[in-house]
Amino acid sequence: MSPLPSFEDTADFADADHGFIGALAPGVIRNAEGRVVWDHGAYAFLDADCPATAHPSLWRQAQLCARQGLYEVTNGIYQVRGLDLSNMTLVEGDHGVIVIDPLISAETAAAALALYREHRGDRPVTGLIYTHSHADHFGGARGVLPRDAEDGVPVLAPEGFLHHAVSENVYAGNAMTRRAVFMYGDRLPKGPEGQIGAGLGMTTSTGTLTLVPPTKDIARTGQEETVDGVRMVFQLTPGTEAPAEMNFLFPDHRALCLAENATRTMHNILTPRGAQVRDARVWARYLDEAIDFFSDGYDVAFASHHWPTRGREKVIRFLGQQRDLYAYLHDQTLRLLNDGLTGNEIAEAIRLPPALEEVWHARGYYGSLSHNVKAVYQRYMGWFDGNAAHLWEHPPAEQARRYVEIAGGTEQALAKARVYDADGDLRFAATLLNHIVFADPSHTEAKETLAHVYDRLGHGSENGTWRNFFLTAAMELRHGENRAVLDSANPEMAGALTTAMLLDSVAIRIDGPGAWDEDLTIDAVLTDERRRHRITLHNGALTHRAYPLYHTPRTGAGLTLTLTRPQLLGILGGKGLEGVRTEGDPALLARLFSHVTEPDPAFPVVTP
Repeated sequence: MSPLPSFEDTADFADADHGFIGALAPGVIRNAEGRVVWDHGAYAFLDADCPATAHPSLWRQAQLCARQGLYEVTNGIYQVRGLDLSNMTLVEGDHGVIVIDPLISAETAAAALALYREHRGDRPVTGLIYTHSHADHFGGARGVLPRDAEDGVPVLAPEGFLHHAVSENVYAGNAMTRRAVFMYGDRLPKGPEGQIGAGLGMTTSTGTLTLVPPTKDIARTGQEETVDGVRMVFQLTPGTEAPAEMNFLFPDHRALCLAENATRTMHNILTPRGAQVRDARVWARYLDEAIDFFSDGYDVAFASHHWPTRGREKVIRFLGQQRDLYAYLHDQTLRLLNDGLTGNEIAEAIRLPPALEEVWHARGYYGSLSHNVKAVYQRYMGWFDGNAAHLWEHPPAEQARRYVEIAGGTEQALAKARVYDADGDLRFAATLLNHIVFADPSHTEAKETLAHVYDRLGHGSENGTWRNFFLTAAMELRHGENRAVLDSANPEMAGALTTAMLLDSVAIRIDGPGAWDEDLTIDAVLTDERRRHRITLHNGALTHRAYPLYHTPRTGAGLTLTLTRPQLLGILGGKGLEGVRTEGDPALLARLFSHVTEPDPAFPVVTP
């Protein structure tokens, strides 16, 4: 374990409280049906001293992240914090207010805007800016910009935003959403023995996910835009914390928005919920570029999580330390992997420089040095570590059965696991107990013993997402699987998908073995797109290609549908062929859909 910074350093608490104007009281937000989607009051227990069931460093971070209310960043710029995982920033213009990153849910974003208006007046929203393509920075858009108010309101985002914002949900959305239940711990009871935050913020709200498409792309570094009289200068940072992301300066306010590229924690190179591996090298280089590009144009820097950094020299030092953090873990992982170490071995061997270990914002509250190092290894080397014994291993349940057998059976393996637990080797106790549970998932005693070990691991973790993973795993061993409750079934999200993405969303749900013997071709002629999409199901694989509307393929289709894109969305949503012109055999569509499966939103994770 790395040494902790001094707890006598309370500067972060002063910075987090700076500019406080007023809080939402009570801090409970409900949806239209009355269901609670955010309850800030559930974290009141953090006012107490750190208990034995929490890491003191994570408890400190949770106390800071639990600050809730409206804060002044600088003259004309405000933030609402503590009403979702992320912050919502509001910049006052000539006629209204520009909203930056409207949280996850429409309900929390609306409450944040109402809190701002309570203290600053009923200003209309005259601009909307998304710093990047993650849902906690756009999902609440309709809470601040309803349909009856969006006409003429510019919506700015980095180039590629819309593609990346929606595509993640197409390909691995169900699995990511399921694992996010573990990562953010939103199903855990809030309290000293349960969920105390996620390091980046407290947890995710569970309201309605929405999306207002951008009207203006930021396509290059140095691009300048003026919205409602407010000047902005942008720096594109693709491939950092998100595939489409940007920093930007408000030169007249001398304020720098750092999106989620520099926050008060070590971030994730690969999130535990799953994602594509990020490029720590590029991340560090864009932070270095920001120091030089924005030069002496700022006196305060703020991000879409945590609290601002004030004073130009402090901002430069903060950015430099964050830059060095990602550069160091990237370069040292490459150095050690080129010496033959595996990802797991590097994670055990690596240590940050003392100058970084001693600053709070480089601690692993959200990301961790251990899994970031493994992510860098994965980015360059993949899952295989080069050891032939790992090339063709048995799947977990089969492997577990054999390990338990050589340990002398379930009861002997369980007794040995308890010894490791008692001796404090919780990591191997968890490994051995996991084998027992996967060999016999009905063994109640083994499951409870593993849950106990997960409790101990979670309570000792400095990393918020690790704590949530361990404690959620313990809860599911005891009580069964949880499913996410965020409402993401919004038509605007589906409407933002390209037709190719929509067809991909069908392709990845085809029951391949069940469709081995199928051979069918369907053409979807979209008159409003002026494109013909040929869809083929053959050898259990659904493929598709697009042609110009006037193109006639060399071979005919068994069914041709002439329709609009909204009608295609309707068909995929189960509304049938009403109003659609058909040529050929309509039964082919039913055959196709008979092979489409629905993923289990609560699939087992801690049991086979």
